[in-house]
Amino acid sequence: MSTPTIRPPVAISLARSRRTVIRLHPDDNVVVACYDLTAGDRLDSESLTTIDPIPSGHKVATRAISAGSSVIRYGQFIGLARTDIAPGAHVHTHNLDYVEVDHAAQFGVDARPTQFVEKPATFLGIRRADGRVATRNFIGLVSSVNCSATVVRAIADYFRRDLNPAALADFPNVDGVVPLTHGNGCAVDPNGLGLQVLQRTLRGYAQHVNFAGVIVIGLGCETNQVEDLVEVDLSGLDRPVASFNTQDVGGTRQAVARGIELVKSMLPQANDVYREEVPASELIVGLQCGGSDGYSGITANPALGAAVDRLVRNGGTAILSETPEIYGAEHLLARRASSPEVGQKLLDRMAWWLDYAECMGAELNNNPSAGNKKGGLTTVLEKSLGGVAKGGTTALMEVYEYAQAVTTRGFVFMDTPGFDPVSATGQVAGGANLIAFTTGRGSAYGCQPTPSLKLSTNNELWLRQSEDIDINCGEIVNGYATVDELGEQIFQRMLTCASGESSKSELFGYGQNEFVPWQLSAVM
Repeated sequence: MSTPTIRPPVAISLARSRRTVIRLHPDDNVVVACYDLTAGDRLDSESLTTIDPIPSGHKVATRAISAGSSVIRYGQFIGLARTDIAPGAHVHTHNLDYVEVDHAAQFGVDARPTQFVEKPATFLGIRRADGRVATRNFIGLVSSVNCSATVVRAIADYFRRDLNPAALADFPNVDGVVPLTHGNGCAVDPNGLGLQVLQRTLRGYAQHVNFAGVIVIGLGCETNQVEDLVEVDLSGLDRPVASFNTQDVGGTRQAVARGIELVKSMLPQANDVYREEVPASELIVGLQCGGSDGYSGITANPALGAAVDRLVRNGGTAILSETPEIYGAEHLLARRASSPEVGQKLLDRMAWWLDYAECMGAELNNNPSAGNKKGGLTTVLEKSLGGVAKGGTTALMEVYEYAQAVTTRGFVFMDTPGFDPVSATGQVAGGANLIAFTTGRGSAYGCQPTPSLKLSTNNELWLRQSEDIDINCGEIVNGYATVDELGEQIFQRMLTCASGESSKSELFGYGQNEFVPWQLSAVM
């Protein structure tokens, strides 16, 4: 895997451009500030003057909104005015309330057949014996339970190039050894949903195309038995698979030694790979957004959506997720459903989440987070409407439960929590061999064994944190680039990253601590 030099960011003028605010839909009664505004600033495009200071990315009322009336952004409802709001006023948490919505479902009315390109794009991938294509080439260490995590990490540390350069010196085609540790695996109902989801997640990782070999390591007495993971589901893999329990080999020291020897035995075969030109249809891209701000639904998310449309037209697959963060926008996805059955699956998952939140004494408007609000987002409805833009415009072909294997090509949805590490873990378990992650606040994230590309929503983040960001979409705010232009740039970067060019998060070693399976069981 190549390691490009990190270059300083391109200088971007943050001076006020002629565009002071952005209107997203003719019906909107708010616009979004392109930079910090002061009270008394004239907004010529809206023929009004601000009466409050408006932070960058926040909303400005464009006409009088009476208490109890709808606030509209993207041409959609995002909440009710708590008080009378005057034209030019700041619209945010102090005067905008969330209320639950119940949109009438119209399945498939916006679904259109995909117009595939005549000559698909290609990238350099690793073709496995079973025909699947990898974007990276790791050996995976899977812990069955938290009690084997220390052993797993000790084995992986032995092969870290920064700690022991000699360990992989003779195996340049092996990207590394990945420890997949977690806090679950015991003290749960052996027949319950939580263990089923954990096992589905671990099996999905153990079967992931980016692993050239897999070792599953347990303690021995846990509920989540190693045999349940290996003998039933992994015996047919076209790569070496091994397993053992710490209790069976004599304890911690012997378990670490056993694991090191097993990895060494797998390295020659794992190294015997090469990259070849393959079609972009072999890409399965998980879509994520974290640390979103008021620009997310204007810049990086729709630009990623434009890249997704290109990917789908080239025969590839994109996975939208984070179910609690599409709440209030699920009706837009249902309109794109390829069939009523697919649309109903989506609504069924949303209904499950409403029940789940209620039984936990919570509500789906626990979003946005503190950082989201500081960046200009006020309600989960507003956040969701911007979030679904990552999914582009093509038909919704299928809906999957958490960590289920994704087998349908095109644009699909996977039911996951909104918490980014848990959500992306489900996508990778489902087969994602690339992640594209938008951020407005500067989320730190990586996802071994799958590379993750980071996209900034605003120029300030790019200038402040460019070493963590692969592509800046903030130029859309100033009018220096279009959504479509950034969509093409993102799509091309997907291809180069899938071909082996390191993402920024890979250069910093992100991706091991971010393996976080969804824990649903009651812990006994």
